[in-house]
Amino acid sequence: MYKLVAIDMDGTLLNDQHEVTMEVHETLQEAKKLGVKIVLCTGRPIHGVYRYLEELILNEDGDFVIAFNGALVQNAHTNEVVSQLSLSYDDFIDLHQLSLKLDTPMHYFDSKFLYTSNRNISNYTVLESFMTKMPLHYRAVDEIPRDGLVPKVMFIDEPERLSETIANVPAEWKERFTMVQSAPYFYEILHPEASKGSAVKQLAEQLGIKREEVMAIGDNGNDLSMIQYAGCGVAMDNAIPAIKEAADFITTSNNAHGVAEAIRKKILQAGQA
Repeated sequence: MYKLVAIDMDGTLLNDQHEVTMEVHETLQEAKKLGVKIVLCTGRPIHGVYRYLEELILNEDGDFVIAFNGALVQNAHTNEVVSQLSLSYDDFIDLHQLSLKLDTPMHYFDSKFLYTSNRNISNYTVLESFMTKMPLHYRAVDEIPRDGLVPKVMFIDEPERLSETIANVPAEWKERFTMVQSAPYFYEILHPEASKGSAVKQLAEQLGIKREEVMAIGDNGNDLSMIQYAGCGVAMDNAIPAIKEAADFITTSNNAHGVAEAIRKKILQAGQA
């Protein structure tokens, strides 16, 4: 019996129009009525998740949400922070220097805003601001507060150029940070202990839920850790090959209500009703 379902958002929960279909919405409500914890687990900043929590009624007492690829676990009802991991000021400065060396645009977040230090703002920074509904600000590097919390930095570029950037990141940097590609044009950099898998594990243990009672559903590289951790890892039909290879089950695509299909087959039709 699955007691917790961790669900990625972009490319998984949401279709290509960034919408939750009615079929997915209704299926999540059915699972929740059975007592299953439905946890959105996303690379988005927390402010980019609130409207979906409200839409899906996942902000009631006992609900939780995971944002910033696991760097933030939060009570979705009270907004109390359960756990939070942040990059340091020195980390940020070093990553900025690396972005310059690799000739790759970079943006980053705090709890309220999306920032760029690039005067020529990347189209992908604008896209991120639009998708997450996070206000975008230009801020010069020398204006960064030393005590500020930076949950996530992102290298962004055209897919071909970003692939070259990722290949040229020195190995020691990949050991120093958690680095995951979440889209062909997004490369996300976090505290070394931050990942979706670690966050789901921590939350499950806090709730007294065993690993084999956890299902995780995702489509991209930043979902791999939670797919590997979960008792049942589910890949979307539109997932990258590495996710499909790691998964226990492949559902339909995000445009074909894949989250609903997985929950129906693995939970609602599996004798839990």
